[in-house]
Amino acid sequence: MSEEEKEESGISLKVEDVMVKEVITIDENSTVKEAAEIMNKFEIGCLIAVRKGKAKGIITERDLLKRVVAEAKDANKTKVKDVMSSPLVVVEPSRDLEEAVRLMFQMKIKKLPVVDGKRLVGLVSLTDIARFQPQVIKILKQLAMRQAAPKSLKKVIDYYVV
Repeated sequence: MSEEEKEESGISLKVEDVMVKEVITIDENSTVKEAAEIMNKFEIGCLIAVRKGKAKGIITERDLLKRVVAEAKDANKTKVKDVMSSPLVVVEPSRDLEEAVRLMFQMKIKKLPVVDGKRLVGLVSLTDIARFQPQVIKILKQLAMRQAAPKSLKKVIDYYVV
């Protein structure tokens, strides 16, 4: 089925079609130095912070810059739970990708943990979505034309979309 036929038939991309299934987590009581080391090791930009195996927050490179480096906090003593973004904004794997993008715009975030019930099953980022399909690029362009992209998303939109 061609993309045009899919569009006409109402078949759309789902979050599960794009999400990364191997999500790296860190205990919320770990230090931000440990978080940075894990991000470097796996060459990733965020970690899901967990408490007793349950996802509780997300720590991103930007969190490290704004809440640790810029505030001159000691990375060896500062805990992930003290600088992570929480509560988590999440999406279900069966959600339409367009709805996930709208949620990212609305919440001014670039990464969405994917949960099935209460279980973390993946992660989808605006960059993953932007690279994935021309159809998604079209959606992003329409959103960017209708409303100004939040500052935190503008760089990705300008680079991959416009």
